[in-house]
Amino acid sequence: MLIGLVGKPSAGKSTFFKACTLADVLIASYPFATIKPNHGIGYVKIDCIDKEFGVKCNPHKGYCVNGKRFVPIDLLDVAGLVEGASEGKGLGNEFLSDLTSADALIHIVDISGETDAGGKEIKGYNPVNDVKMLENELDLWYLGILNKVWKGFARLVQNTKQELHKAITNQFSGLKVKEEDVKRILIKGNYNIEKPSEWSDKDLKNFSHELRHLTKPMIIAANKCDRPDAAENLKKLKKAYPELMIVPCSADSELSLRLANNAGLIEYIPGENHFKMSRTLGLKSRACSRVLEHHQDLNLTNYDKTNANLEVLKELSEKQKIALNLINENVLEVYDSTGIQEVLNKVIFDLLKYIAIFPAGAHKLADSKGNILPDCFLLPDGSTALDFAFAIHTDLGKNFIRAINAKTKMVVGKEYKLKHRDGLEIITR
Repeated sequence: MLIGLVGKPSAGKSTFFKACTLADVLIASYPFATIKPNHGIGYVKIDCIDKEFGVKCNPHKGYCVNGKRFVPIDLLDVAGLVEGASEGKGLGNEFLSDLTSADALIHIVDISGETDAGGKEIKGYNPVNDVKMLENELDLWYLGILNKVWKGFARLVQNTKQELHKAITNQFSGLKVKEEDVKRILIKGNYNIEKPSEWSDKDLKNFSHELRHLTKPMIIAANKCDRPDAAENLKKLKKAYPELMIVPCSADSELSLRLANNAGLIEYIPGENHFKMSRTLGLKSRACSRVLEHHQDLNLTNYDKTNANLEVLKELSEKQKIALNLINENVLEVYDSTGIQEVLNKVIFDLLKYIAIFPAGAHKLADSKGNILPDCFLLPDGSTALDFAFAIHTDLGKNFIRAINAKTKMVVGKEYKLKHRDGLEIITR
């Protein structure tokens, strides 16, 4: 599963990406700091099932903290998109092509209104314009793909009696478009399936819009929510786009908290509405360096640039305490979290409607190496026990006999509909 991060230049995409992944990427205040796409691993957060069995899990991938399981997902941060991107402006065609494999998009919007459409500093800008621009450019991207072949394509389909939904699906095959997606839109929109050559420009535009919305669903991350005009701009955005999921967030705050946690200064679990000062301030050099590079207000170490030596601080300075208190007062207490984890969770569980399933033996939770509940899979809602078996390994699916629910110890068949946080043991022949 791949989630694309999109938005105009200087909206905070790279900061959002780094806050999710802690990957080393360039964060700069000038437009088009990101040219080549950045790929990394983020995590969705769920309640682990280990506590229900009275054990402590050992994940192969991701991690678990205090019963909160973090399951990995792929993230892709592409360069800023500007008006005209669908026509190649700002290398737009190249950047859009990076998104072809994305299952969903997170639109990072600068809700502060402090950057204009091109990413330059300004005051009083309306972020509603950014959503309108990106929605239009993504629609035009799909429309351009359709228009390239439509005239000859429509006549061919009409004259040879081909099924229209199959022909369109083939045209969009590179964008993860499925036959059922196209079929659903054709029926819903009451398009002339028998005579596609008679479709108007409006028909083509509407179809492209509906197909893009269905196959590249998008959530809005209203970034920089702690800035002075953010609350008012957030109201404007929600009023203009009531149908979209919009989550206020502060990527800068989340990045600072995660780096401070990794450095041992605080104890913080992503997505929580609080943190506490760490009892031990033993800092690792690399962690100190990362925090120092990111946030001057959290100047966590004394740093000798000449010799690149780090002197560990025994306690937080007043400046560092003030910086952390500002995050607490302006973000955590106002919005109940930094919003970053909420965005990731919503895009997977609410937008794409996936569920998390654990391979778990009915009588033994560990694998052959003794790792307890080492894996967790993300599957579309409505998946069956058989789907789960195939997701683990093709041979398990082919040789499936039955499954056992680890929680209830009940035997279930291949048609059993999986529930979020189920634990299943697959029995094969």
